[in-house]
Amino acid sequence: MLRSMYSGVSGMKNFQTKLDVIGNNIANVNTNGYKKSTVNFQDLISQNMSNSGTNPMQVGLGTTTSAINVNHNPGSVMSTGIGTDLAIMEKGFFVVQDPEAVGTTNDQFLTRSGSFSVTTAGNLVTAQGYNVLGKTADVNGQPTTVTAPINVSTYDSFRINRSGEVIGRQANGDETTIAFVGISNPENPEGLKKIGGSMYEMPAQVPPIDPIGTAADANTEIGSGMLEMSNVDLTEEFTEMIIAQRGFQANSRTITTSDEILQEVMNLKR
Repeated sequence: MLRSMYSGVSGMKNFQTKLDVIGNNIANVNTNGYKKSTVNFQDLISQNMSNSGTNPMQVGLGTTTSAINVNHNPGSVMSTGIGTDLAIMEKGFFVVQDPEAVGTTNDQFLTRSGSFSVTTAGNLVTAQGYNVLGKTADVNGQPTTVTAPINVSTYDSFRINRSGEVIGRQANGDETTIAFVGISNPENPEGLKKIGGSMYEMPAQVPPIDPIGTAADANTEIGSGMLEMSNVDLTEEFTEMIIAQRGFQANSRTITTSDEILQEVMNLKR
């Protein structure tokens, strides 16, 4: 009976964790570039009751959370008509840099949220003011090995094509390829750590984000005037919420039933 009570407690704790994850997913249903999380459970431990007989006699002692994974499947794309809004059509991440931490071991971050703007200094930045990094272009309009913040201050206007080329336009109509939007395609995106602001950082045991490639290197394309929406499916989340709620209730009934049985045992002697 005591085993069943502790098993019920472990079940309630883990279903509460699942509800926390679902609640966060629903809260970010309209967050640009947000990737939903899922929870996996595993049994905790089993106690051997007897070694007699052919098969082992064991009683399980509850459950625990084995993993909280991030689903990096692309979300749907929404047209905004704003030229600085960018969306990655397939896999990959934009690379941004904290201007106040340049040169440190943790100054670059990854994001799928392409809601960018241009500062008065001409830098392409995120909503937090982080510089968007790219590959500089040579005189032939080809990407170099140099990575730097994208700056368009010396041009009257600019546009970004599907290859990620940042093309500046002079007042006389001449166009020049300034840079290529940087794209990083980590081998294990599930290992990225969320840090808020729709950004991720690499785990400590992984080297810094290098090398940074182009859209062509990542075998993808960039949509200008578009934003990637959250990949949260409300129908799926509410279904999972019902399952988590019923699981929580069932485990609470296990505790209630065990308590009633203990009460009956106490009543045997009056």
